[in-house]
Amino acid sequence: MRISKRLTMAASAAVITLLAGSAMAEGEKIIIGTEGAYPPFNTLEADGTLTGFDVDIAKALCEEMKAECTFVTQDWDGIIPALVAKKFDAIIASMSITEERKQKVDFSAKYYNTPPAIVVPKDSEITAATAEALAGKSLGAQSSTTHSNYAEAHMKGAELKLYPTADEYKLDIANGRVDAVIDDVVVLSEWLKTEDGACCKLLGTLPVDPVINGAGAGIAVRKGETELADKFSKAIQGIRASGKYQEINAKYFPFDVYGEE
Repeated sequence: MRISKRLTMAASAAVITLLAGSAMAEGEKIIIGTEGAYPPFNTLEADGTLTGFDVDIAKALCEEMKAECTFVTQDWDGIIPALVAKKFDAIIASMSITEERKQKVDFSAKYYNTPPAIVVPKDSEITAATAEALAGKSLGAQSSTTHSNYAEAHMKGAELKLYPTADEYKLDIANGRVDAVIDDVVVLSEWLKTEDGACCKLLGTLPVDPVINGAGAGIAVRKGETELADKFSKAIQGIRASGKYQEINAKYFPFDVYGEE
C-alpha cells in the first residue's frame, strides 16, 4: 500500500508495543527503530500497525532473547542520528552493513543479503542494467541508502534524483517523471506485483559492490554496545537453527533471502 509522508511522520511519535510473550514480561526491554515505509520489509499500515519481514524477524529475535520489545517508526534520513540520540536501542530496518556506517554504529551479523536492481517503465527504450545504457537518463533512488551511493559511484552518466522514501520514487516512475529507479531487487520485485507497479518491469540485477553494498542487512546499535549486537547475532543463529527464520522467509519470499552462509 502507499503511505503518505504525513502519515509516516505522524506515526513516528507513536510507540507500537509488541511483547515477545507474557513469560518475557520481566525480560530485558529493547526499543527498536524501523522506517515503516519500505515494503515488503517494513510497512506502517493504515491502522498504525507495523508489518513486514524486518518486523517479523525482530519479533522472533526478541522472543529468542526473551526480551520485551517495543517499536517506533523513524524517517530513514534521521534513523542513525535518532539511534545515537537514544530514541531507541537498535535499528531493524534493512540497513546494510557498510564500512561507512560502521564508523557511526555497531552491527550484528547479517540477517539477509540481496542485490540491487534497476526497474524501468514497460515501454522504456533502456535495454540493459548498465552504466552505459543509463547514461543521460534520470535515475531515481531513496536518499542516504547504499543504492543511492551505488548510483553515484557506478552510474555517473545518469542524472541521479534522490527521494526521502521509496514510495516517492515509485510514484515518479509510474507517472513518467524519472526514467529508471534503483533499489533492492526484492523491494522492486514485490512492488512490480502490485497495481501501482504495473507500469514497470525489472530490467536486471546489478553486480554487488562489497564496499558500497556491504555484507548484507544487519541490526545497528550504538557504538560500543557490542554486548547487545552480540545478543542479536546469537539470536539470528538461534532462529535459523530452530526453523523460525525459514518460516518467516517463506511467508514473504519464494527464495532464500539470507544468502550464502
